[in-house]
Amino acid sequence: MARLFFRRGASAESAPDAARELAAKARAILGVGEDTTISISEIACGDPACGGAETVVLVMRPGRRTEAAKLMKPLATVTDAELADALQPLHDVASSAAG
Repeated sequence: MARLFFRRGASAESAPDAARELAAKARAILGVGEDTTISISEIACGDPACGGAETVVLVMRPGRRTEAAKLMKPLATVTDAELADALQPLHDVASSAAG
């Protein structure tokens, strides 16, 4: 299940599609099934480096603590490579827990 949350703003119309796409990509990168919830959020960011918004990816696996990855940029501008890099520590945790 993917839960999607958005801040209001100029990119609000494209945010649901971009978040669904990122959630699907995150699921594939992490190799998790439908029992894991992926939440993609775009929140206001006070740091000038993030352009006013940051993207937060929450991964909620059954029986485990919620894990988070942050990208210091608006949701619609996150690339596949940036998402993969941000999720790498969470992927490593999944691999070591399974092995």
